[in-house]
Amino acid sequence: MVRTEKEKMLANQQYLNTNSELAADRDKNRKLVNQFNEKVKNGDKDAADILKKIFKKTGKKIDIEPTFHCDYGYNVELGENFFANYDCTFIDVGKIKIGDNCLLGPGVHIYSVNHSIDRKLRDEGYEIPAPVTIGDSVWIGGRSVINPGVTIGDNVIIASGSVVTKSFGSNVMIGGVPAKVIKNI
Repeated sequence: MVRTEKEKMLANQQYLNTNSELAADRDKNRKLVNQFNEKVKNGDKDAADILKKIFKKTGKKIDIEPTFHCDYGYNVELGENFFANYDCTFIDVGKIKIGDNCLLGPGVHIYSVNHSIDRKLRDEGYEIPAPVTIGDSVWIGGRSVINPGVTIGDNVIIASGSVVTKSFGSNVMIGGVPAKVIKNI
């Protein structure tokens, strides 16, 4: 059976990102994200309701400051009591799953996609999803970047400005470029 480019993306297989169905999905989501950002900037109480339309799953308590961006939304699952400060971005080609009681500082970026190392494929627009999983009670400091394919355990603190290029277990403070364990907590 031949899979569509969207089916390939959702199955974490190499897919063509210029596909019209995916472009339409991104456009639809962009409109919702823009609507959310405008409503929250204006103090509208129903802004959080839009987030529940954007994301695949959320907890009851979700708070995201503007300006927020994501590609699709339907690849994002957020746990209970989630907070993201200003200017966060989720590149959610692959699944992004974030546990309960997580805090994101301003400008945190989470990327769940790689481009091909083969120049021809990269030039043609092929991408490779790589899911990101973040456990419960994680605090990610401002301007940190979480790279594709990373898993972060529970009770982890990520220092501001960190670039997380590999997975880490629970109960650690990490930081740096690339991030490494600073201490156990």
